[in-house]
Amino acid sequence: MAEQNGLKNRGYSRADVEERRTAAEGFTGATLDTVSRYSIDPEGASKNIENMIGTTQIPLGYAGPVRIDGENARGEFLVPLATTEGALVASISRGMSVINSGGGARAAVYSDGMTRAPVLRVEGIAHGRRVMEWIETHRDEIDAAVAGTTSHGRLTGMDVYPNGRSLYLRCVYSTGDAMGMNMATIATEAICRLIERETGAVMISVSGNMCSDKKPAAINMINGRGKTVVAEALIPRDVVEGRLHTTAEAVTETNTRKNLIGSSMAGTLGANAHAANMVAALYIATGQDPAQVVGGSMAITTCEDLGGDLYICVRMPAVEVGTVGGGTRLPCQSEALSMIGCLGAGNARKLSEIVAVTVLAGELSTLAAQAAGHLGKAHAALGR
Repeated sequence: MAEQNGLKNRGYSRADVEERRTAAEGFTGATLDTVSRYSIDPEGASKNIENMIGTTQIPLGYAGPVRIDGENARGEFLVPLATTEGALVASISRGMSVINSGGGARAAVYSDGMTRAPVLRVEGIAHGRRVMEWIETHRDEIDAAVAGTTSHGRLTGMDVYPNGRSLYLRCVYSTGDAMGMNMATIATEAICRLIERETGAVMISVSGNMCSDKKPAAINMINGRGKTVVAEALIPRDVVEGRLHTTAEAVTETNTRKNLIGSSMAGTLGANAHAANMVAALYIATGQDPAQVVGGSMAITTCEDLGGDLYICVRMPAVEVGTVGGGTRLPCQSEALSMIGCLGAGNARKLSEIVAVTVLAGELSTLAAQAAGHLGKAHAALGR
């Protein structure tokens, strides 16, 4: 079994996978019959996983269609969602149907930049100041170092944060249609090696956690990471009352007392009902990095009663998605991306707007159910 562990085992034929799975069954005593049934080519997954023994299947459904009038996503979309949580897809579909009754959702991407934040060791304040001055006056050399690592990425910003003998750089990159984390890491390493040679500072880690990757962080709430997206909808009074069985006033009060005040009292980063639910289901379906659900969970939901009509909006400061590379190249995930016209280059911003509208629909449905006192009833009716 020891030979089955570690990065040295790179076998990816079906025979390799079967041999490894048999070894796992012998070691664990588990029967992995269902795990062994899959349609993907193991060689095609070689860049996504090591020690492959099969696949884990998650039910895939769709919500919608939903009408979106975004800056990048325009039209009607059936949104693929992979989840094991009963009632989730039904709830999102209800929200989308109600949004359509109000004319559809609008969405926009306000910023787009992947971050990596290394930490350098300096000798003290004076040395740190010299390093900062070098960085400020040698941007051309820094840009050249980045260009030497990628033809798709570009350094768009760099903030410097000194702290004693530690110096943190928060590098921001345009990464095209890739989520861009690997691209940003490789480019940042090249920047740090240049700084080391020219200033004597020492890179301790290419990630000093001010990125901040896969962790909830106020810096990402404020400055954004990946795409910062806003989605909104206006639901007419008759639709709120007739379809959602509540009022704009009641939904707004629920959102204020639950999402805004309650979240503030709990100290959460983000103020929403369950944004992570929609983000996780859509990310898993479309081959995104599931750990980036952390960024998606930091959404802020706002509601307003506009003379009986309901205005609802979500702001998502960290939608970290791509439409090329990573898990998007796997066959099931590629097909899911094709459902929403987001497979391949030129579609990352479009996908981020679809993410935000899907979160908007889920927030609307759940807040309305809670305002009407129907949340538990809905779950009970679906046998959950």
